[in-house]
Amino acid sequence: MSKGKDNVLKKEFKQKDVQRLRNLVQGKHGEKTGQGIGYSKKEEFHKEGDIWEEDGRKWTIKDGIKQNITKLDKAKKAHVMPIFCPCCKKPMKKRFDKDYYNIHKKCFDCVIEFETELRRIGAFEEYQRNIQNSEIDGFIENFKAYVEDRLNESTDSFITEQGDIEKWDGGLNKDRVLESLQSTIEYLEKLKK
Repeated sequence: MSKGKDNVLKKEFKQKDVQRLRNLVQGKHGEKTGQGIGYSKKEEFHKEGDIWEEDGRKWTIKDGIKQNITKLDKAKKAHVMPIFCPCCKKPMKKRFDKDYYNIHKKCFDCVIEFETELRRIGAFEEYQRNIQNSEIDGFIENFKAYVEDRLNESTDSFITEQGDIEKWDGGLNKDRVLESLQSTIEYLEKLKK
């Protein structure tokens, strides 16, 4: 038995296989080796930052990569914490970095350094007062929106746990609710310093 006959190549090369190999050797990696018949898509070339629509979706090129643009991109960008602090350029990997980045847009160490400097120059109390007042203002706005939504809700009927529809008479006394809302807002305003 001769080993030479067992190692014989059993595949015959076609012209396009030979041409493909020639293209690879010559460095022509994207060259075509055959002709297609039928539908050919119109080729569009885009550069960095271009925005276009294709198949009902918006696309762009960022850092050389084709990416889909969605409605939630802004929300994702606002929520994602960068790897390095924008202020000091150090990695943000400490325990409180994410919480402090969401509020101050810098790492925990930068916030501590900033607040220490404010204490040194005597401006920390005003800074702290502004933060507390802005939190109260935000709470008041959210509370107003909640009460207005509840007032605009239909309270004509309710569905019980058994699936029965109950019709209720009466409803909310809107004047009384608005009066209570106003007194709550006045109380919260008094909490401001």
